[in-house]
Amino acid sequence: MKKLFYKLGVVGLLSFLLLGFAQVGMSNEVFDLSNETMQLADNHAEIALGVEAAEELPTLDTGDTAWMIVATILVIVMAIPGLALFYGGLVRSKNMLSVLMQVFVTFSLMSILWVVYGYSLAFTEGAYNTWIGGLGALFLGGISGDSISGTIPEYVFVTFQLTFAALTPALIVGGFAERIKFSGMLVFLTLWLTVVYLPICHMVWGGGLMSSWGAIDFAGGTVVHINAGVAALVLAIGLGKRLGYGKEVMAPHNMPMTMIGASLLWAGWFGFNVGSELAADSTAGLVMINTQVAAAAGVLGWIIMEWMSRGKPSMLGGASGAISGLVAITPACAVVGPMGAIVLGFVASIIAYWACTSLKKSLGYDDSLDVFGIHGVAGIVGAVGLAILMASEFGGVGYDEGVTMMSQFIVQAKSVGFTIIWCGVISFILFKIVDGTVGLRVSEEDERAGLDTTCLLYTSPSPRDS
Repeated sequence: MKKLFYKLGVVGLLSFLLLGFAQVGMSNEVFDLSNETMQLADNHAEIALGVEAAEELPTLDTGDTAWMIVATILVIVMAIPGLALFYGGLVRSKNMLSVLMQVFVTFSLMSILWVVYGYSLAFTEGAYNTWIGGLGALFLGGISGDSISGTIPEYVFVTFQLTFAALTPALIVGGFAERIKFSGMLVFLTLWLTVVYLPICHMVWGGGLMSSWGAIDFAGGTVVHINAGVAALVLAIGLGKRLGYGKEVMAPHNMPMTMIGASLLWAGWFGFNVGSELAADSTAGLVMINTQVAAAAGVLGWIIMEWMSRGKPSMLGGASGAISGLVAITPACAVVGPMGAIVLGFVASIIAYWACTSLKKSLGYDDSLDVFGIHGVAGIVGAVGLAILMASEFGGVGYDEGVTMMSQFIVQAKSVGFTIIWCGVISFILFKIVDGTVGLRVSEEDERAGLDTTCLLYTSPSPRDS
């Protein structure tokens, strides 16, 4: 019996020792396995971080790129021939070619200036970033075919913004039509682009002052239309009235031309507004419908006012109303709903009609083609009105966290006021400088004869035609 217990004890001891060794071995294996698992997890984490980093890198989207190329072309067509024909039909026949030339050459000159230094000062960072950009992209230095801005090639973005910078000075042409020297105009608009447009563009879209305020200007209510309208008013007052203004008939000489120009402006405006989204997405769809209905509402608002005040509507009134509605919706098109866009276009056209008739008459200035009344005034209505109509209860996108209707209204009003003062004061200074050096107004003899025959070479047959 003792031997049996002894054998059982030895077996138990051996079993206990073997079990202990087995547990130790298993623990080591588990430990090794745990290390392998942790290493694998670390590897997966590194891969995940790499994927996330890759996702954050700009990626070219061919759909967005294709749309932005089309949008850019639409804005070019909007300017030449759209704006040129619209203005050309509104002036007297003796000045038609001069206006066409002024728009055409202005658009060309501003395009070159934008590439040389305009883009850099508007959209890069500089030492005085609150007011103006830097010089890092002079002559488009540092930009290549592989450069990407968002989801599109940077060259496409540069060209799209170029059309805005070229169109805005061309709009000013309507304020001084039929009485300005061609050379003086080019000098003034070159300076104006440099010290008025580029700083405002940077302050709104380039991360500068008004951007920091939270001001909303989706496609150019302040940058383009208020800017151009105020500059046109300054020049119109500074140059004085056209000879015979208020005494002679100065009716548009070719309304079909104006109608064609207005139609091209309407169509091109979709590139102007929808293109400002820089993508073919759901917001672009909202902007598209808003642009269309605001223009249509503007037509109806203006002709109703004409019908009530003059007894019948006019084709010019319809065209002017369409442009007023388009101007008003430009800063607001991505934040208001379609019903809000209709209200904005309708109201803006009524106020613009008042500005082009009653206000203009009472103040006594000669804004030849009503650039201030349509672009300036309708731009103000759109820039300020969006603060109300973007509310969700009115069908808009609503306000950011911490923003109220009143606070947004104050910001919009402040940005409009700042733009008016900046543009007005500097435009007046530039007018005095250019008028005192180069000269801005043509002679009385040339003005009476018409700028087509006195200031342009190609109105008579060229030597090769004789």
